[in-house]
Amino acid sequence: MRILIADDDRMSTMMLGRTLEHWGFEVVVAHDGVAAWERIVGDEPPELVIVDWMMPGLDGIDLCRRIRATELRSPVYVILLTARTSRQDLVAGLEAGADDYLTKPFDPDELRARIHVGQRTLGLIANIKRLTGLLPICSYCKRIRSDHDYWEQVESYITEHTDAMFSHGICPPCLAKVMEQFEPPAVPSPSNRA
Repeated sequence: MRILIADDDRMSTMMLGRTLEHWGFEVVVAHDGVAAWERIVGDEPPELVIVDWMMPGLDGIDLCRRIRATELRSPVYVILLTARTSRQDLVAGLEAGADDYLTKPFDPDELRARIHVGQRTLGLIANIKRLTGLLPICSYCKRIRSDHDYWEQVESYITEHTDAMFSHGICPPCLAKVMEQFEPPAVPSPSNRA
């Protein structure tokens, strides 16, 4: 799992990064909110982000809001790790879009447990595939317009967006139509050949 640490305190970042690497995680670091955002929307986005509240450029609260307001390629689990300890700060952090809140100095066992919660949550999200909203379907050919404005067969679209699988058969009315196409043409009888 790739974890992004977004914190301008280089000593805290180094200690946290070493701890995470020791636990077997791939760690990337950003020392301000703007650099963190660029990592999140970049080619190799992190699955989990540990964000400090106070950072230059874009603070942790604004970064959380931006993450939740943007349709990202993949979900991101956000832990706000901060020295701010008041109840109001905790509420503000969660309201801004953090999935979890942890205060500095952090307890390594508690941090590991919260990361595991994030991993389980992301695993559940990855297993959920469902259709929502309206399906734009052609009234003639019954193809569905995909998210990228391509027209595709219904079963392709549903397979991509759900865990449904298809087996193909033929209903009786369609079978009758198909059989009509394969019936040999009627040959006139000799008495009708005048």
